[in-house]
Amino acid sequence: MDVSIAPLRAWDDFFPGSDRFARPDFRDISKWNNRVVSNLLYYQTNYLVVAAMMISIVGFLSPFNMILGGIVVVLVFTGFVWAAHNKDILRRMKKQYPTTFVMVVMVASYFLISMFGGVMVFVFGITFPLLLMFIHASLRLRNLKNKLENKMEGIGLKRTPMGIVLDALEQQEESFNKLTDYISKVKE
Repeated sequence: MDVSIAPLRAWDDFFPGSDRFARPDFRDISKWNNRVVSNLLYYQTNYLVVAAMMISIVGFLSPFNMILGGIVVVLVFTGFVWAAHNKDILRRMKKQYPTTFVMVVMVASYFLISMFGGVMVFVFGITFPLLLMFIHASLRLRNLKNKLENKMEGIGLKRTPMGIVLDALEQQEESFNKLTDYISKVKE
């Protein structure tokens, strides 16, 4: 699998002003999910830079707890994804309620990290950057370039790190699911 890093988007595109942000329609979860997935794919390198800055600051203040927190979250996430692939009920929960799935991973990580005393590092170094990403991805309206880039990712022309994570969570835009189902039927 050939993985490519998405380009860093211009910061004035990432934070263009209040006219490109809007509250999502909470009644239409599918549309909201598509917006979040689309923005996570399009702005993934910007999110990585913001998260890296926050993780660096917290890591500088408490390096051991930051490394420990990162290892615990990765191991718990990997364990939950593995369990979801082996248990049908977890797979359905992961697909239908991805936010709940991620929150369960974070709560389990919190309890494991609290045994080692690094709770504040976990909150500010890991949870806060994820929360900022989710808020931005929920509020940022998509543009035409965003939609085009995500179509290329969805049909497999490009593979990016965020695409791999979203695949592990079984989260793609609705049109991607329909297209991949059609392609797999044609191949058979």
